Amino acid sequence: MKTTRKCRALLSVGLNLVALLFSTTAFITTYWCEGTQRVPKPNCSAQRRHNCIDYGVNETDQSKVHYSWETGDDRFLFRRFHTGIWYSCEENIHEAGGCGSEKCRSFIDLAPASERGVLWLSVVSEVLYILLLVVGFSLMCLELFHSSNVIDGLKLNAFAAVFTVLSGLLGMVAHMMYTQVFQITVSLGPEDWRPHSWDYGWSFCMAWGSFTCCMAASVTTLNSYTKTVIEFRHKRKLFEQGLREEQNFLDQEAFHYFRERSLQSISGTLDIYPGPGGIPGPPPDPVVGRSKMRTASVDLGENTDSLGEEQC
Repeated sequence: MKTTRKCRALLSVGLNLVALLFSTTAFITTYWCEGTQRVPKPNCSAQRRHNCIDYGVNETDQSKVHYSWETGDDRFLFRRFHTGIWYSCEENIHEAGGCGSEKCRSFIDLAPASERGVLWLSVVSEVLYILLLVVGFSLMCLELFHSSNVIDGLKLNAFAAVFTVLSGLLGMVAHMMYTQVFQITVSLGPEDWRPHSWDYGWSFCMAWGSFTCCMAASVTTLNSYTKTVIEFRHKRKLFEQGLREEQNFLDQEAFHYFRERSLQSISGTLDIYPGPGGIPGPPPDPVVGRSKMRTASVDLGENTDSLGEEQC
């Protein structure tokens, strides 16, 4: 039983650790959502000759003007972006050789004013989610490595399960609030930021993976606590049943003992009143004895009266 309980505790600690790592990574990264933004092509320059619009003048003949015949989507560029809880970063298409360079803005500033309160609640919930995961992980480690008493281990197990369940609920609420704010920002955010197409990124997947591991750890911890309590109750029931059987055995022994003692006292009484020829007879009848005592008292009374009359 002890080995099984330790294996369950190790599984809970491992799941909680994975949830903590996933949640922390998702919280500090900016790949919750990623996609493309439709923006006008920048002007061409000496350093940039591709994916740009040249409105400049011919350097050899200043009187010749260049016209751009690009229309429709040809006049726009699709740049990639990725967004997290804190920042939204997109490609910087205005710098020379801008491939690989990024420009980041605060996502809280990009969100509509009506949704910033919800976004801050999401941030606070994420922080509490991580803190409660740390508390649950600490309690699980304490129960696994420093708890020699089974009762103390059960108490630590119960508290760890409660903190882990609370952290999972906070994490779920935080992820849902962020998703709602992002979808509203896509529709009502700044014109130069609104995505043309987007999807959820690997940070978002890690966040929900963290929630899954957190709930799995809480279920495993509760299962370990419940199984240990049931095992103790079963052992207690067997112990009480053994005590009852032992008590019944002792009662039967006492009954046989007193029964033998009573038989021995009856045989001793028969030895005291022997019958004719030395054969033990039955004990005297108490009714006959009482009648004899009344006859003797009557005789004594008559003798006393006769003595009184002689003295007179």
